[in-house]
Parts: sequence; structure tokens; C-alpha cells
Amino acid sequence: DIRKAARTPLSIYLAGETGTGKEVLANLLHAWSDRASGPFVALNCASLNLSLIESELFGHVKGAYTGAHQQRTGALMKAHNGTLFLDEIGDLPHEIQVKLLRFLEDGEIRPVGSDSTSRSSVRVVIATHKPLKDLVETGAFRRDLYYRLASVTLQIPALRERPEDIALLSQHFASMH
Repeated sequence: DIRKAARTPLSIYLAGETGTGKEVLANLLHAWSDRASGPFVALNCASLNLSLIESELFGHVKGAYTGAHQQRTGALMKAHNGTLFLDEIGDLPHEIQVKLLRFLEDGEIRPVGSDSTSRSSVRVVIATHKPLKDLVETGAFRRDLYYRLASVTLQIPALRERPEDIALLSQHFASMH
């Protein structure tokens, strides 16, 4: 039950095919949670190239790398006291998986190029169209990170198996424009 999952402080894994409405559900989980008054930040891990993903998640300081002309706040800090939705998390590179796991364990963020850390309290909701358990078995995704992120797993049926949701989703997307 999505309402019950929303009330837990644990990380949530939304498993399901592409197009099942995982981001819509992530928004609902946030809206129905104790963190609803905080920000909802969505980040698609598949749309970012390797060199940008760390900066997008953790931020960077001015001069951290070529093109870093100003300081940038990462998604983990932007989502402080709210929810971070990481879509297509199966595409995260191993070195970023290690850093994300460290954040989940101690709540500390070290922006790229910085010597100092900040703290952030974030509830993480993840999704991917690739079954994460399969990625764990092949070694493409860290087992310890999987167990940390999939504290609660919600299997989202394909839209073709729930035609009654089509009108609701259509209204949602129409209201966005």
C-alpha cells in the first residue's frame, strides 16, 4: 500500500517497467509523507554523463574542475528535509554508488573539490526499469547499497494491467502544461 509506505522514513524502491508512472508515485509518496513540507527533487541518473553525476548529486565548489565557474548545490542538499527521487539508479557508476552509500550511512555530503562536509536529511525514493536484483547478481550494482535503498519495495504493475489509472495519469500530465 502506497499510503502506508509513504509514512515510513525508510528508502523506497519503485520497481516496474518504463512508463508505469514511477515519478508520479514518487511525488505521491513525498506528498503523503512526514517530509511533505520539504522539497521534492528528481534526478534521472541515466540522463547524466559520468563526469556530471557526482556534481549533480553532491554539488561542487567554484574551480573544482574546468567549467565550474561557480559553486553548485547538489540534489542531496537541495532535497534537505524532503525527498530525493533517483530515477534509473541502475545506471549509477560504481564510484558514485560508494559515495551514495556513505551519504546514506552518515548523512554527510562533500561537494566535488571541497575539503569540508555538510549534513543533509533526505528520504530517498529510487526507480529503474532494470530489475535491481539482477544488477546486484551480475555485480553492476552494490549489494549493500541495494539493501539500504530497497528497505521498502513496491512493484508497480504495467499500465496495461491497470487501465483504470489511464484517466488519472492523463489528468495529471495535462495539468502540468
